[in-house]
Amino acid sequence: MNIPDVNIPITPVRIPMEWIMRAERAVEKVRERLLRTCQALEGADVPYVVIGGNAVAVWVGSKDEGAIRNTKDVDVLLNRADLGRAETAMAAAGFDMADVDGITMFLDRADPMPSRGVHVIFAGERIKQHDAYPAPDVVKGIRSAEGVDAIQLRELLILKLIAVRRIDQVHIGDMIRVGLIDDAVADQIPAELRPRLEEIRANPDG
Repeated sequence: MNIPDVNIPITPVRIPMEWIMRAERAVEKVRERLLRTCQALEGADVPYVVIGGNAVAVWVGSKDEGAIRNTKDVDVLLNRADLGRAETAMAAAGFDMADVDGITMFLDRADPMPSRGVHVIFAGERIKQHDAYPAPDVVKGIRSAEGVDAIQLRELLILKLIAVRRIDQVHIGDMIRVGLIDDAVADQIPAELRPRLEEIRANPDG
């Protein structure tokens, strides 16, 4: 059967330059907030590691910079005993500590929106009461060229599997695709969390 040629009109979509510039500024603000946080905590000798999407970005970037996914959140893991010193260090860097709906965070004094704050997770404590595991220890895994210390890969993966939101599944898929998660890493994951990981490994693209 002959298939007739069909001319389908294509309408170009023009994205306003203002939108592109706004998105670029948003990414840059997250990066600037992240670096200020790391420099403040490291300068005060406060043990910390970056977790969440920025930690995933550091790990993924170590394999393929083109596969890095932008994130709007800055999340850090601290020991609760170090919170007082962290507060002092962050205050000097322009952040004020606050409790927002039970979540400890540092709000940028120049832009004190909780959605753009630095979220704090405490090592050894459950993030949510029903979580199967507490947050891991402050274990440094990899340092970016800009001086961002990301949590160890195994601990990052455990945090993602505990939360297992859609974004966590996407982040795990990113790490799988660049070759960070293999059988050796999977074997280190607690048995209760392995089914979640294996389900994502079987279909990393969702």
